[in-house]
Order: sequence, then C-alpha cells, then structure tokens
Amino acid sequence: MARRIVVCLLLACLASGVLGCPSGYAADSDVYVVKPGDSLWKISLKYQVGLSEIINANPQFKNPNLIYPGDRVTVPLLSAEKRLEAQVVELVNQERAKYGLKPLVANWELARVARFKSQDMRDRGYFSHQSPTYGSPFEMMRAFRISFRAAGENIAAGQTSPQAVMKSWMESPGHRQNILSAQFTQIGVGYAKGGAYRHYWTQMFIRP
Repeated sequence: MARRIVVCLLLACLASGVLGCPSGYAADSDVYVVKPGDSLWKISLKYQVGLSEIINANPQFKNPNLIYPGDRVTVPLLSAEKRLEAQVVELVNQERAKYGLKPLVANWELARVARFKSQDMRDRGYFSHQSPTYGSPFEMMRAFRISFRAAGENIAAGQTSPQAVMKSWMESPGHRQNILSAQFTQIGVGYAKGGAYRHYWTQMFIRP
C-alpha cells in the first residue's frame, strides 16, 4: 500500500505552568562539566535545549537544583532533528524572499514546542491541530510560556525530507498563507521520526 502523506494547517490566531514533556530525543549527546555558578537552567540556555530534556537525561541528580562544580551533565543535542528543522526554516525564508517578505527569525524555544507537537502526534497516534495532551496550538504555546500577539501552525506527516514537506505546504493555499504571512516574525520547526506515518512535521509561527 502506498504511504499516505497528509498536511494540515491552523490559520493565524490573533492573541488578545509548563506541561510535562515527551521523551524521544536523539541518542547523540554532549557531556558538560559543571563550573562554579552553573545551574541546569544556565546549561539548557547555553545549548538551546529544554531544561526538562536535560533533567530527563540526568537521573543521577536526585535534586536538579543541586549540582556542583565537577559534576558531569549529559546534554541531548538532537543533532539529526535540528539539521532537518533548520533546513525547513531556510526553505521558508527562501520562499518569503521571492515575495519581498522579511525572513522569519528561528526561535529555538518555539522549535522545542513544535518538536513536542510532532512527537506527540507520533506517540499518541493522531494527526490534528488539537492535541489530546496539550490542547490547541495556542494553548500549548502558552503552557510552555511562549507569548504572542499572533500565531499559526502548519502540520504534515509522511514527507521524507524538508524539500518534500515544503513542497506539500506550498502547494496548499492555506499552508502557503501561513508561510508567506507578513504578520509573523518568528518560526519554530519540529520534526519527529517514527510512528504510523514515519515522519511528522510541525511549523509554528508567532509575532511576539
């Protein structure tokens, strides 16, 4: 049976505690040696990786607030996912440039939320803007403390590459509208591999 490929969008929504985070990040990681004044939060900002992912990767710290110089912290790098996500951002900005639109700024915290959405669709076996875990994309962004005045979401599943998923989105008027919207200034792209469709993609757009 031919592999199904699907796309879906949520058009821009004008906007008038953090949830639990799924696991499933790539196995590649770095080891950071704690220096005086460090905290897991500071290390997460240094690597642009979520705090919860670092805590999950380091069960040896019974109290994550207590780390000491010389401790070794495993930091999940998500290299494979981030390479694909960065390619999608680049392709988005190439399309925007054709129409004289300003490039969208990549927001790593928004990309983290988009990645969790893709993982959630894979792990919970659904394809929808409405998540059984997080609710709507707007509820999800707010739960992860992403502030916005305007926001939108594109999702897709089954496409095997950044080029393929961008082609699907650009051939759909609604998805294309989000990608080429002048009201958005930032983007986060999240990719997850596996599940029924094998490849899950989420674009989140905001104007802070």
